[in-house]
Amino acid sequence: MDAFMAARMQMGVSLGFHIIFACIGMVMPWFMFVAEWKWQKTNNPVYLDLAKAWSKGVAIFFAVGAVSGTMLSFELGMLWPTFMEHAGPIFGMPFSLEGTAFFVEAIALGLFLYGWNRLNKKVHLFTGMVVGISGVISGIFVVAANAWMNAPSGFDWIDGQAFNIDPVKAMFNKAWFSQAHHMTIAAFSATGFAVAGVHAILYLRNKLEIHAKAITIALAFASVAAILQPLSGDLAAKNVAKLQPAKLAAFESHFETQEKAPLIIGGIPDVENRDVKFAIKLPGFLSFLAHGDFNAEVKGLEEFPEEEWPPVPITHYSFQIMVGIGMFLMLIAFIFLAGTFKWKHWLEKSWWLKMLIIATPLGFIAVEAGWIVTEVGRQPWIIYGIMKTKDSLTPMPGIQYTFYTISAVYLLLSFVVIWLLSRQIQMLHAKYRSNG
Repeated sequence: MDAFMAARMQMGVSLGFHIIFACIGMVMPWFMFVAEWKWQKTNNPVYLDLAKAWSKGVAIFFAVGAVSGTMLSFELGMLWPTFMEHAGPIFGMPFSLEGTAFFVEAIALGLFLYGWNRLNKKVHLFTGMVVGISGVISGIFVVAANAWMNAPSGFDWIDGQAFNIDPVKAMFNKAWFSQAHHMTIAAFSATGFAVAGVHAILYLRNKLEIHAKAITIALAFASVAAILQPLSGDLAAKNVAKLQPAKLAAFESHFETQEKAPLIIGGIPDVENRDVKFAIKLPGFLSFLAHGDFNAEVKGLEEFPEEEWPPVPITHYSFQIMVGIGMFLMLIAFIFLAGTFKWKHWLEKSWWLKMLIIATPLGFIAVEAGWIVTEVGRQPWIIYGIMKTKDSLTPMPGIQYTFYTISAVYLLLSFVVIWLLSRQIQMLHAKYRSNG
């Protein structure tokens, strides 16, 4: 493995782990907030236990997310110094604001965790809402920085240097809104289905009321998000078609520029022969999805120099996985809504609980696939159309060893998180067994 691949792999592993911790950190506070709100509204102690249990999970993921996020910030400077030299003054603002949101979240979470029976109930509930709001805002600021890499703005690039820097314009670039809402909705969908799936496993083993209520709260968020996600994805795809047509062509394996461009479902890209084998093609649908017109022309990869093509197969497969999982989760969302409003007996059936268990990891697999589409689909650029990734690589030797070390650290961190969460679940079950 050469240094360039090792550096990219290290960033990929770091992002792959951090994105899961970040999504859960953004969304879980809202679950604990709703659980406490339900307790204050109904005086049902099950909701109180659920809020306290989830708050401990939030604390775990907050700590782990802080560690993994800090490692990522160091890696940006260590692995890609040329990029940070030029980009830091331009897109530093969203990172600074993200830090502010992070500190607000930390303070509010501390008040929430240690404020039980010390703060007024309404004040305590408010601190939980602040944790949720600041967590989402923090995620949006980070996504805004990443969006700038896909749609750089707020500067003039002259002879390899940035002039006339406008950090506000850079932060509110043309890609930030579409990426921010798509990522935020994905976080709610993935986390909601994961939490519901874990509690479905526990409910099948022991039909405790706390797990039934946990499933309902988690699925309420997840279902709304899963239904909104295709709409969000459509807006994001249209934005990509305008700003990064090569990326759109790569995730659709669209080689030739044509009108009435077909939407490709599945298939195996054959880059050498510029074809997609064994695919289902829907004529005109890619034109409609990209431009809102079945007859519109969609640029193919042939319009771009081959050395500037993204890696087509991995981008295509990742996009197909993301979309396929999204459709499946939307189906589960409709079943949940139908069961909630009309056929409530469905939600006690073992087939339904087993479906939730199957869905447990799928949302996060879709999130990972989406980030592969975003990051790999931007290659070979680190700043789209401005700076290539290879030109930003550090000259530091031995990157392979830092890659192996970082990978081991993240694996260890993941095992620690799983152990801590398992311990919290066991303590919760022990409490209910002693009471019952």
